[in-house]
Amino acid sequence: MEGKTCKEFDESCIFCHFAHNRDVETTILKQDEEFVCFRDIDPVAPHHYLVIPRDHIVSCKSLNRSHIDLVERMAKFGKEVLLDQGITDMENVRLGFHQPPFISVGHLHLHVLAPASQISTYMQHKFTPGTDRFITEQSLRERLKKVSPLTFTSFRQYLGF
Repeated sequence: MEGKTCKEFDESCIFCHFAHNRDVETTILKQDEEFVCFRDIDPVAPHHYLVIPRDHIVSCKSLNRSHIDLVERMAKFGKEVLLDQGITDMENVRLGFHQPPFISVGHLHLHVLAPASQISTYMQHKFTPGTDRFITEQSLRERLKKVSPLTFTSFRQYLGF
């Protein structure tokens, strides 16, 4: 577990149930010891998958510099799923996260969309990079470089102790 911003399992989180194989109805496309990938229930592109960490992390706003590698590994995992599904044009994909308050489930999840050129025009606004709603994994990694890991000392300083 990277940083101190997550816990292993949240009973009230549906994605935690997916991540820990406690949901028999969801088809898992790929999983390993760190991540699980499944189809989005409301796809906006021919290939619309979600990659989630097994550990419960609320959102991309819960991350700091120590999570850059986690985001990178999530993106790599998502691209592996696309390859498994026969997608080879990695220039026509979109990988990113919705940002609070525009998240539907409070568990970090990477949207993996392909082909990006076929994202539904009706839903395009929800997946436009650079908006308050959606941040690409690459932009998130850049932003996280500026966010210091939370330490006990920095937290005390934040509180004014």
